[in-house]
Amino acid sequence: MIRSSAILAVLLLGALPGSAAPALALNPYESRSDAVTRSEIDNLVLARLEKLHIEPASLCSDGVFVRRAYLDVIGTLPSAQEAKDFILDRSPGKRRALVDKLLERDEFPDYWAMKWSDLLRVKAEFPVNLWPNAAQAYHRWIRTAIRENRPYDQFVRELLTTSGSNFRVGAVNFYRAMQNKDPQTIAQTVALTFMGARAEKWPKEKLAGMSAFFSKVGYKCTSEWKEEIIFFDAGKTNAPDTNCVVPATAVFPDGTTARITADRDPREVFADWLIDPKNPWFTRNIANRTWSWLLGRGIIHEADDIRPDNPPANPELLAYLERELIASHYDLKKLYRLILNSRTYQLSAVPRTDSPEAEANFAHYLLRRLEAEVLIDALDEITGTTEQYSSAIPEPFTYIPGSHRSITLPDGSITSSFLELFGRPSRDTGLESERNNRPSADQRLHLLNSSHIQRKIDQCRMVQYLTQGKKTPREIATGMYLGILSRFPTETELQNVEAYFEAGKMKPREAAVDLAWALVNGAEFLYRH
Repeated sequence: MIRSSAILAVLLLGALPGSAAPALALNPYESRSDAVTRSEIDNLVLARLEKLHIEPASLCSDGVFVRRAYLDVIGTLPSAQEAKDFILDRSPGKRRALVDKLLERDEFPDYWAMKWSDLLRVKAEFPVNLWPNAAQAYHRWIRTAIRENRPYDQFVRELLTTSGSNFRVGAVNFYRAMQNKDPQTIAQTVALTFMGARAEKWPKEKLAGMSAFFSKVGYKCTSEWKEEIIFFDAGKTNAPDTNCVVPATAVFPDGTTARITADRDPREVFADWLIDPKNPWFTRNIANRTWSWLLGRGIIHEADDIRPDNPPANPELLAYLERELIASHYDLKKLYRLILNSRTYQLSAVPRTDSPEAEANFAHYLLRRLEAEVLIDALDEITGTTEQYSSAIPEPFTYIPGSHRSITLPDGSITSSFLELFGRPSRDTGLESERNNRPSADQRLHLLNSSHIQRKIDQCRMVQYLTQGKKTPREIATGMYLGILSRFPTETELQNVEAYFEAGKMKPREAAVDLAWALVNGAEFLYRH
């Protein structure tokens, strides 16, 4: 039976910010100032919007920005104190300073390793079958590269050219983390991951020419179960365990024939071509993918479906990001800073028009539900509880302590019923679309009425702290809004909470539990906005 505090939800929980408030109304989601300087990104976005006669949204409020930045950069909610300190800070450059601070947090490599592990298929169990040792090594290599801010071109070249044991050299698992090891499958995986292209739709001759670069990838077993050595096999001509004969001549996707000597690893030749700044696919793909990760939609949409008949919504904007990335020698943190400090990124999620072109041209921040891992971590942080994770593989490497955060899980085979229910990707294909963030009836019922969520809220550390002593309903509500929604409540919200506390004639803790339940079930908590 749904809780009696549903009446409180009616009082407090509206629709999503993007659909609830009138476009020009002042509300907790919009800023009353206009202090963010326009950048070249903003000039290019605004020029496009003016051409389409679309008015951009207002800047987001400080409360929205601090929550958005924390979630987008480190996949973690700010604490109540962090949100309060930022909102009350009057420094003119505080948003830029926050971005710099978040990019150096320990959670930054945790969160972005999770995102890259989706694309690079870091998973021990079927159909990838890396095995826990290799999945751990692969994830550790990815996280280390992100923590060190390794240039992206170097990151990709290492993945494509490294040889060694898959248990000891993490990067070589790129060649094992796919469902087949034949050259054509490898070529399709490389094209998808680093060019944003669906190579299976290419002409057969084009795909065959690219496959030749991976025809000499050798796999050698060792005495240790599931361990393999990946190496350059100069004498190899065919794919293992298949009858797929690849052409002797390797041809780049742009139609240029490669010149490869017998003693040269073709993977190195292809990697050199791929990461060249003149390559039309490489920089465009990662610039577009990064924009999509931070803004919710690629300039080319979908982010992993780049093709001639799917042009960018704003070609000048994408070209600018490419130039900046090349000029920075593929420093992805600089690209993050460029985007995060723009007015475009900091626009409110409250649109000023219902034009379908507004979303495609970034006239407002795009609403999207929190990823499964981020959502359960947020619930655990708010309530002071933990989760239990397990793997179908009976290995000691898969034991995960209860205090482990979901965004730090090193292996896609380690999971929980919550992660499965809320759309965590299976990491089978490397496609962005494998993650399902669409809400379902089962998810709503789980949040509203499951014993799992109810136990967390009943044990909520925040509720226990705020109901100690003789705090007023206003003080309790303020603390809970800061801790759960990262903002101060409005006067109307405070009055609604006071009315509920008084009308229910409940103990403060019981009313506070109901308030927590209502807030975590609201769209404002469940969505990035």
